[in-house]
Amino acid sequence: MVDTAPLLIFALLLAYIAFEAHNFFSLLSFKLILNQSLPVVVICMGLAFVVMAGGDDVVSGGIDLSIPATAILCAGIIAQWLATNGSLPVAVALAAGAALLVGAINALLVTRIGMTPLLTTLSMFVAVVGVNNVVTSSRRINVSDPVILWLRDGQIADVPVGIPIVALIALGFYHLAHRTRIGLNMQAVGGSRDAAETSGLDVKKLQSASFILAATTGFIASFFVLARGSGSSPGVENNLMLEMVLATFLGAAFSGRRVVTLWGAVLGAVLVAAISIGFKSMGVNVFWTGLIKGSLILAVVAFGALAQRGRR
Repeated sequence: MVDTAPLLIFALLLAYIAFEAHNFFSLLSFKLILNQSLPVVVICMGLAFVVMAGGDDVVSGGIDLSIPATAILCAGIIAQWLATNGSLPVAVALAAGAALLVGAINALLVTRIGMTPLLTTLSMFVAVVGVNNVVTSSRRINVSDPVILWLRDGQIADVPVGIPIVALIALGFYHLAHRTRIGLNMQAVGGSRDAAETSGLDVKKLQSASFILAATTGFIASFFVLARGSGSSPGVENNLMLEMVLATFLGAAFSGRRVVTLWGAVLGAVLVAAISIGFKSMGVNVFWTGLIKGSLILAVVAFGALAQRGRR
């Protein structure tokens, strides 16, 4: 019962939304849910890699709360550069450099200095948000670049173009996690750090790679953040972090071993988007939506802790 409780809670919520909001389970609604979930799907995959490489203990294991802030910073850099200079390639290069710098700092602080991942990445979240506020002067910046507009409005066979793009990205990350040596070694480190060290794996290097990879997903997600909002807006990072944490750890309920997985994180992100859109279609106040998401995070983590205690 403990293992399936988070899924049961979400199933009841979806059933309630479907009862209250007509046409919620329709093809149009399904495409909207998938399209709106794209930024969260991407950053959830980044967090999944960090958890897989560091272990699923929320406090002492692998976690990176700075990914949403990295995505917003990259979006802000791209939007600001396009507004003042108009060169997308240069904007992309600057954003990529910023994302890699955030990932490298996280890796350095956690693996070399020995700081706790939770506190390190939470501090980085606050710092990166501050940098973004400096870059954008805490204002909204509209973007009209053709590439961003194509990501927002483009269609492939009547499907929003972002959906197949993110599907391909997910397949690429799945291949990296399960079909390459570095991905399998990351999972070995997360499963048992001591056993990985005994086997001769470079634990610090693999964990560092997971933080760099997570920052890269923040960079990728920035394009979908820009497309979804038609530009860069301050304050978006808070909701992104809520949804990322909720979706990633909810996804563990899809795993037979009740651990964070790549596909579980993706499915969790889609479920969270469905809840958000469902509440919006019902006219639920946005503040109540945030309260419900926060409560769901507590429930998912609590049930996960109880399940872990039951296995010991």
